[in-house]
Amino acid sequence: MSGQSGRKGKLFVKFLLVFLLVSLLPLGIVGYYLLTVSQETLNKAISHDQEALAVGFADTVASYVINFRNVLTDAAHLPDFSSMNTVRQKALIDHIMQLHAAFLEISVVDYRGMETVRVGRYLQEASLRDFSKDKMFARVARSGEYIGGMEKYLGSYPAITVGVQITNPMNNRPIGVLFAKMSLTALSNLLKTGFPDSDTTAAVIDGNGFLIAHSDSKEIYKPNAKLPDDILEVLLRNDARTGSGEIELASTGERVLAAFAEVRDLHWLIYIQRSVSVAYKSSAELLGRTWKVMGIVTLFVIFLGYAFSLVITQPILALREAAIHLGEGDFDYLPELSDSNDEIGDLSRVFVQMSDSLRDKQEEILEAQEELEKLNRSLENRVDARTRELRSAQDELIKKERLAAIGQMSSVVGHEIRNPLAVINNSIYFIKMKVAAAGMNPDPKVVKHISIIESEVRQANGIIDEILGFARTRELNLKVQSLNSYLEELTMSFPVPEHVKLVKDFTDAKPMVNIDADEMAQALRNLIKNGIEVMPEKGTLYVRTSISDNGTMAEIDVEDTGTGIPKEALEKIFSPFFTTKARGTGLGLAVVKKVTDRHKGRLEVASIVGQGTCFKIFLPIADKES
Repeated sequence: MSGQSGRKGKLFVKFLLVFLLVSLLPLGIVGYYLLTVSQETLNKAISHDQEALAVGFADTVASYVINFRNVLTDAAHLPDFSSMNTVRQKALIDHIMQLHAAFLEISVVDYRGMETVRVGRYLQEASLRDFSKDKMFARVARSGEYIGGMEKYLGSYPAITVGVQITNPMNNRPIGVLFAKMSLTALSNLLKTGFPDSDTTAAVIDGNGFLIAHSDSKEIYKPNAKLPDDILEVLLRNDARTGSGEIELASTGERVLAAFAEVRDLHWLIYIQRSVSVAYKSSAELLGRTWKVMGIVTLFVIFLGYAFSLVITQPILALREAAIHLGEGDFDYLPELSDSNDEIGDLSRVFVQMSDSLRDKQEEILEAQEELEKLNRSLENRVDARTRELRSAQDELIKKERLAAIGQMSSVVGHEIRNPLAVINNSIYFIKMKVAAAGMNPDPKVVKHISIIESEVRQANGIIDEILGFARTRELNLKVQSLNSYLEELTMSFPVPEHVKLVKDFTDAKPMVNIDADEMAQALRNLIKNGIEVMPEKGTLYVRTSISDNGTMAEIDVEDTGTGIPKEALEKIFSPFFTTKARGTGLGLAVVKKVTDRHKGRLEVASIVGQGTCFKIFLPIADKES
């Protein structure tokens, strides 16, 4: 009994391992890819958001400078400036500087390059200058406007010079230039407001890497204020207008998420950096929660597998124990067998019937032996020979009974294949529900692999249905109907892929046939499906009808333009379980042959390798009045 217990344990463990493998392996694969893709997608989204933030601030900086340039442009078109009256111009400049604190100094230069008016907030002396040979003056006079590079005003404040033309409103000809030095310290306040968190650094740099503005305003007042060299090396050698990614800081070894964007028309860069641990905090939290959910699901699947294994193995082990006693001749030993309304219950009932039958046969043999013992000893040789014959008959009978029981048991176990397939299907459905409930957009590859699993489950169920359908036989439900109309309705409902062209050519004779619509539809769908499968990229499928055999038979042709069937395989294609495909039961054409024979027709095939195959079904033409 200890050996039996060990075998029982092995059976239970095998069922449990198979169930867990079928359930947890797809779940683990899908979960791994789901977690990986989700984290990568979220991290990319965070990086893109930071890049978009840099682009937004770049536009804000550009708008800030351009707005002040527009202020100067509007002022340059006022009559007070075009009159070149220095008194009026000075009054207007004072008014502009009162309204806009960013202007540090404003000058008016006539068309000869001589400065006529100069007003500044921190000027100790207001001496007028000669701009006639100044490149900045020449550029404004030629192009109409100018925005200079960053400079330190009075050696401290970051500033830029902006110049616009003063034009005569009568003829729109230039009569002078309006220059202004504009402070950029407000940009640092803008960055500080936008990025108050100490874990985030934001800065504006010029084309040489010098700081124009910084979220920590103290940085811009340092001599030769710049960003660290390792960051500048990445930013200044990059030709892209925007970008983002992780950088390892050489000074601290810390990894940061950095993003930059070019300020249009100024050739400046907005740079934003955040610590990776802070930037990806939400991603890490999502990953942790997802692992917890996966752990709960795994525990649930293990518990379900344990219960499933118990439900399956308990009645089988009971049957095994009863079979052992039966083999030992103990016909009275019958444990508590399953009486459920399923295949295992049917198997238990068949086993009980077999046991009763064997017991009856054994009693008959014993009675015969008792009768033989009463005969004369002179007939002992004949009795011995008869006894040997009876024992041989008994062994043969037991063998047949056991073979019948094993056949029924195989059928029942075959049906039990559907149970793990249903578990797989439910697991996939559960995964999809979890993904939908989490509000995530899974990677298309993940969706594709889920669809592949579902397709494989449907394929397995289809194989089981095909085998059972081939084994079962029912009475035909014959009905006279138009063959052309029947085929038209059948082909309209069949899903033909886009790469296959369906051509229908039905005879004008409109033959009537006496067929079982459902069974014949199964055969024709098998032929159409096979034709589509041999044309994976492109092809034409022909469905034709005609009259043959001197008007006694209706002919249905299903022809494809696929690869054709080798000659050596043509003789075997209608044999059950013969197939040339990588996957399949080999019952498709066997079903077609069986259906055709049941309709008292015949099936022919013609094939040319490399050109295609044509299957021909011949059915007796029915009387239209029958």
